[in-house]
Amino acid sequence: MSKLIITGRRKLRGEAVVQGAKNSALPIIAASLLTKGENLIFNCPQLSDVEASCDILRYLGCRVERIDRTLLIACDAPDKNDIPDELMRRTRSSIVFLGAILARMGRARLSFPGGCEIGSRPIDIHLSALREMGAVIRERHGYLNCHAPKGLRGRKIPLPFPSVGATEDIMIAACLASGTTTIINAAREPEICDLADYLNKCGAHIYGAGEGTVVIDGVGSLRGAAHTVMPDRIAAATLLCCGAVTGGELLLRGAVPSHLGAVLPLLEKAGCELSVLPDGVGLRAPEALKAPGVVRTMPYPGFPTDAQAPFMALGAVARGTTVFIENIFENRFLHASELCRMGACIRTEGRVAVIEGVERLYGAKVEARDLRGAAALVIAALCAEDETRLGGVCYLERGYESLEQTLSSLGADIRKI
Repeated sequence: MSKLIITGRRKLRGEAVVQGAKNSALPIIAASLLTKGENLIFNCPQLSDVEASCDILRYLGCRVERIDRTLLIACDAPDKNDIPDELMRRTRSSIVFLGAILARMGRARLSFPGGCEIGSRPIDIHLSALREMGAVIRERHGYLNCHAPKGLRGRKIPLPFPSVGATEDIMIAACLASGTTTIINAAREPEICDLADYLNKCGAHIYGAGEGTVVIDGVGSLRGAAHTVMPDRIAAATLLCCGAVTGGELLLRGAVPSHLGAVLPLLEKAGCELSVLPDGVGLRAPEALKAPGVVRTMPYPGFPTDAQAPFMALGAVARGTTVFIENIFENRFLHASELCRMGACIRTEGRVAVIEGVERLYGAKVEARDLRGAAALVIAALCAEDETRLGGVCYLERGYESLEQTLSSLGADIRKI
């Protein structure tokens, strides 16, 4: 198992390019199953979650090749409609293949997805919507056995919660369904827009992506297309937190300010100076951060749950009290106890965490238990005295592409062993 060795108290300075968005690449890879002909997916990050999705496509009988950050995908003749348990368990996003396989093959057999244990991510919204569209789904022995005896049909589908995964799954399935599908209370994240842009390039008819109502007119077939994955807004937020806690000065090329609308004001509250440039975002941090106050995670355009852990690390060394109210997942404070090992003052109860900023953190042996918690521990280690040894790097590699190399290029003392 890999570990990161980090010696803190070094200011980060310089420029970095924001990686392609993991949460955009994964549904696009799944959606490529609907197409015939070659797809070229540019700016696709080299992550273990992405490789897991590529392995699923290969198992289904598709051709997938990677050249640096470009994927070539051809799904002309998939010959399977199931995904083995060991592939499903490698990533939580694997459930988005359900709509794609059902729409393309007419049948699907999947187990429940795996990934980080940050709380339940119910797939009942996915299943209810697909049943509305004509799917027959039976759950037995941990597997979902699905078929559409009369094909998928367009329907008006109101979502009880603006679930990103369910919105993506329904959009993908609806592209080859007969008639028109209308998703009400759809997720509005930028990754939804990126998926719609890709599918429309392939010949789909999707309208309203990024708004509360999305309309999909089904078509008979889709063709391969070239598409560039959007920059990763969570990776950008993480790097900005790295710069903030070290009193550094960074320029993030490729960061999209409009995607960070709920993040940038908190950095300004903490005392950071921000500059919005044509091709990115700049940050200049003060010597001492101020607590950003009360932070509530919400669906987009609210503060993203994926940025909660990185900002908790920031709050741990900010003067004053920061309060996080986690409204998306019920078990997303796994990193709090490890931050406390480093000297942080954090109290959690249910979905609320109260952080009293301390003057400094201290290096320690810590273990990551989920993706964004791993990022929080890296951020804490960058500003801690002495050496931190971080285990659980496999979680970090699910969503951050060579983070240690990026940070090292900015002046951090970090290495992987």
